[in-house]
Amino acid sequence: MLASRRHEIILAEVRRHGTVRLADLVERLGVSAVTVRRDVTALADRGLVVRVHGGITLPYTADQRAPVPGGTLVGMVVPSVEYYWPHVVQGAQAAVAAAGGRLVLRASSYDPAEDRRQITKLLERGVRTVLAAPTVAGSAGADLLRWLGGLPVPVVLVERLPPPELPTLALDAVTTAHSLGAGLAVRHLVTLGHRSIALVTTRSSPTTRALRAGWRETTAELGLVPPEGMAALDHEVPSYGSPGWAAAYDDVLDRCQDQGTAALLVHSDREAIGMVERALDRGIAVPGELAVVSYDDEVAAASDPPLTAVRPDKHRLGTVAADLALTRAATTSVHPVHRVQIWPTLAVRDSCGASRPSL
Repeated sequence: MLASRRHEIILAEVRRHGTVRLADLVERLGVSAVTVRRDVTALADRGLVVRVHGGITLPYTADQRAPVPGGTLVGMVVPSVEYYWPHVVQGAQAAVAAAGGRLVLRASSYDPAEDRRQITKLLERGVRTVLAAPTVAGSAGADLLRWLGGLPVPVVLVERLPPPELPTLALDAVTTAHSLGAGLAVRHLVTLGHRSIALVTTRSSPTTRALRAGWRETTAELGLVPPEGMAALDHEVPSYGSPGWAAAYDDVLDRCQDQGTAALLVHSDREAIGMVERALDRGIAVPGELAVVSYDDEVAAASDPPLTAVRPDKHRLGTVAADLALTRAATTSVHPVHRVQIWPTLAVRDSCGASRPSL
């Protein structure tokens, strides 16, 4: 039987019964479970069916979950409990506690299999809704998101969005507009007279990718693209304090001086502090000869000089995500998918100076 014919039969069964178990489709079609799962995945990715636990249903059916009583147990899985995420967790915990519930936290490690294991443990624990910051890249990430979309409890993504190949995956998400934040930094430096602005990052992450996109888009929009192209201004360095960091930071400063670049957008605070340290040790005045904007603002104000910084509101991000998850868990009516985006802000301090120095 051709795949197109199997798809017609699957859709007919869903229309007839509302919800169909995968095991029943295996029997009905006379094919393997692997083939049925492949067919269901193809239909779900096109937005024609929705995966639920052990089966599929139509995309637009009434939510039959019962109202959640007081004391809701909310699960949360984050990739780290160190950098970035503690403030997000605190915001979520505050919102859940204010609603009389309890947050149960688990940490993953940027690994789809571990994400799935930890979320499964939360479901076994009895959580009524899940906040998750899963790995979304690659085929493993896409499979994980499909699985999340079929869980029997509502799931809210935190700082993550489904990739373009899953355009109709009905998962709520709350994210920070990181690319816009990079644009705020670039625009601020341009108002001070800078026409060449370098980007300095460490390892690639969802935040880094968004910052790079915003930096590139804003630079191009403002007509700042240098003759040698953006790649010459895009620098990746090791973490501040790691082996070889000083030499790598010195190399960036040398290249910037050679290019006539006197402004840096650095992700994150610790790397920005390290860059300022190396600049001052080499006799480069900050902000007199080099302007620095950090992206993070956790410890930027403690730098010497204090760093101008773009500040994602991580606490608010966690609060909004938890409020959305609690609302989903408590409702019996159908609501549209929510994709909430929170804008960062710019805190202007001493590290940029008043204007671009004369070269």
